Amino acid sequence: MRHAPLRAGLTALALLALSACSDDGAPDSAATVTSGDPAACPGEVLDVVVSVAAWSDVVRRLGGDCATVTTIAASPADAPEDVVPADRAAFDVADLVVVNGARYDEWAVGAAAESDGDPVVVTAAEVAGSGAGRPDPQLWYEPEVVPEVAAAVTRELATLSPDAEPYFDAQHTAWTAELQPYVAAVAALRDGAAGRTCAATLTAWGPMARALGLTQETPSGFLRSLRSESEPSADDVDAFETALREGAVDVLVRDGAAGGGTADRLRDVAEDAGVPVVEFTEFPPEDGSFVEWQLTQLAALSEALADGG
Repeated sequence: MRHAPLRAGLTALALLALSACSDDGAPDSAATVTSGDPAACPGEVLDVVVSVAAWSDVVRRLGGDCATVTTIAASPADAPEDVVPADRAAFDVADLVVVNGARYDEWAVGAAAESDGDPVVVTAAEVAGSGAGRPDPQLWYEPEVVPEVAAAVTRELATLSPDAEPYFDAQHTAWTAELQPYVAAVAALRDGAAGRTCAATLTAWGPMARALGLTQETPSGFLRSLRSESEPSADDVDAFETALREGAVDVLVRDGAAGGGTADRLRDVAEDAGVPVVEFTEFPPEDGSFVEWQLTQLAALSEALADGG
């Protein structure tokens, strides 16, 4: 077992030290760190790295005082093509790494595999049994997957710091109780969404649309452009506008982090056509609660579907 007094806060110190040495032109770290509390933890405080902020709040709540959690990408825009040296230091001292997988964060999967510290890795895609070919890899938008990943993280935390196992079990029990309003909201929306249609400018929306049973009317070419992060063709935009104007879409889900351009144009067309518009984001607000974030979005969607008749 590693020694908590020596390791507590080591990730944060490594990140600060390497970031301070970035005058040579190397990219700075965009990582954020939430420190554990050795005085309040009944076992070893573990160093945990999370690839993207979509999973951060879940991991922070499960780890509590017994985990120092470093999140590499706080927003989709922060996700790197490769891990900078300051962030690689976090992987090198990590006890546990939590990644999404399914091609979403290959940079983090690679950094964990190449780490000098050989951390335990929890991959959401492996927990979910998801193949690499899934069209929408944002597994935190799949309601059935989230509790499975939480359970897998808890098991690994307890194995790595066995003296804190009862603490981690209690954290998991409390978090599971907090999740229940989200589970109930999804179930209620699923009951009310039968036969309804949607279109979206947010690629992460796909898993939730399927979970709710909403029929996707986003033109296939437009979806491909979202998934490849490329500009949609004029024909695909025209097809999207036609679907909105002709009543094929009951609700438009707009990327709340995207401003200007095509996203705004489609919002304007939807509003002119009387199609309700709701905003979802790929990640929760920085340091925000996963459950509160999803509940707020689902409430807006429920209201939009009700307004749409």
